[in-house]
Amino acid sequence: MRKHIINTLSVFLISTTFYAQEVLSKQKAFELTMANNFDIKVIKNNLAIAENNKSIYNSGYLPSITGNVGARYTNNDTDIEFQDGTLNSVAGAESENYNASIGLNYVIFNGFSRQNTFKRLKESYNLSELQARQVMENTIITLFIAYYEVGRLTENEITQKAALTISKKRLERAKYGFDYGQRTKLDVLNAEVDVNNDSISYIDIQRQLNNAKRDLNVVLGRDVNTAVMVDTNVLYDLKMNLADISKEARNKNANLLQSKKNIELSKLDVKINQAGWMPNVGLTSSYAWNRNTGDATNAFSPISNTQTGLSAGVNLTWNLFDGGRTRTNVKNAKIAVANQEIRKAQLQDQLDRDVNNAWETYQNRLFALKAQEQNVITSTLNFERSNERFKLGQISSIDFRQAQVNLINAELSRNNAKFVAKNAELQLLQLAGIILDHNNF
Repeated sequence: MRKHIINTLSVFLISTTFYAQEVLSKQKAFELTMANNFDIKVIKNNLAIAENNKSIYNSGYLPSITGNVGARYTNNDTDIEFQDGTLNSVAGAESENYNASIGLNYVIFNGFSRQNTFKRLKESYNLSELQARQVMENTIITLFIAYYEVGRLTENEITQKAALTISKKRLERAKYGFDYGQRTKLDVLNAEVDVNNDSISYIDIQRQLNNAKRDLNVVLGRDVNTAVMVDTNVLYDLKMNLADISKEARNKNANLLQSKKNIELSKLDVKINQAGWMPNVGLTSSYAWNRNTGDATNAFSPISNTQTGLSAGVNLTWNLFDGGRTRTNVKNAKIAVANQEIRKAQLQDQLDRDVNNAWETYQNRLFALKAQEQNVITSTLNFERSNERFKLGQISSIDFRQAQVNLINAELSRNNAKFVAKNAELQLLQLAGIILDHNNF
């Protein structure tokens, strides 16, 4: 009874230790990445810069106002000789000058350059949004590749640990059989070699798993040595079809949308350069105050003088010929539009190819997963039968080991196929431009 209680307590403690660490869900991993990932933080800052740039304060629509204030002091000795020969000398004549002014300059018309430049700033912000979205998509792909790699190696560790346990039991039986003359020394040596090989494989998988966890923590933007366990359950979106994915890709793919936005920006560049053929109309206005005080150098010299004044004006400038610079800029801008349209057509063809390739890859991965799952079932049945026959002495240790290795390889291949298929699905969702809207990671 006491032994039973001790065994039960041991199982409870092991289970408590295993589950004390919270499993990092896929949704939680997504949220942590969006909040903490360094690349996403940088792209958010870049987006904030683009938002500042599209402000009316950066558009040229507002006037410029400048203020000037000045003061001057002089101390002069003056000698004056009149026509009648009279001399007048003034020593240490002081004078002071104070002035202040405020001026306003405003561009009334500049060939629609200002309007089109403002539109370009807004479109540049929209392009920055698409670039930010692409960075987020790439980061999410990186996240779940790392997440599922931890999942794959976690299951591989379980598989290899089970194999090591079986090999250790086989070694115990071989030693026991050898002691009682039922097994040869060769059986014991073969069992020892297999235990050593399985131990090496188990330790190496643990190393790979620890490395993968550190890789995941880097993507999550937290300390690399943070303990982490992942959800190894994988769900596939089997309702997807090629027609819908292709349609989504044509409308939502981040690269294609950026190409379309670049065409719009290039067309605005044409209009901005065409403004060089148009006149510029500007408004200027100023208000000034000026005061002079000083010692009189003669009877007619004032001791103070104050002036105030308001001025305003309109000016028109028209560059009638600039040596052909505007003409050249407009022609080059139109060629840039043509290049962007060619680039868009190229991206469209490449996207159609990539979607079809990704779809076929995804279907092949799903088929491979089903085949590997069947291989696990078959290898498990074969191992169970081999194990029974080995216990009865009907097969050799070599045949038993082969059945065990076949089962190990089948389970490892199944684990790999399971997560490779999911990664193929995520790549397909990214091409379709819907990975950030998808909730089945």
